[in-house]
Amino acid sequence: MARILALDYGKVRTGIAVTDELQLIASGLTTVSTGQLLPFIEEYLRKEKVERIVVGLPKQMDNTASESEVLIQAFLKKLSAKFPDIPVERQDERFTSKMAVQSMLDSGVKKKKRQDKALVDEISATLILQAFLNRF
Repeated sequence: MARILALDYGKVRTGIAVTDELQLIASGLTTVSTGQLLPFIEEYLRKEKVERIVVGLPKQMDNTASESEVLIQAFLKKLSAKFPDIPVERQDERFTSKMAVQSMLDSGVKKKKRQDKALVDEISATLILQAFLNRF
């Protein structure tokens, strides 16, 4: 089997998570500058086989799209054009940032480390990926 890659897409930086080859466990991979996201994915795909990419779907509490969805749609067009053979799926990402901070609190992560937005984005991507895996 191949891995599943998940993205918590942001205007400035994007958190990235990945499954193991058996697609059982979601793990944080890294956070990259959003401007470097496509080159990062391209390099990652040279090294690892990826079956699909899951991108967070930001929604408001009333189920409407959030403001960042416009940016994500533009990115999705570029992603599909660059990697047409890799299916892209969406996963609701509501509350993932809050859940990421809470998981750091629960794990005893020091305050300074909890303020690291890149780490929050990476954990959020992991939560998005785990939620996607739990659907099946």
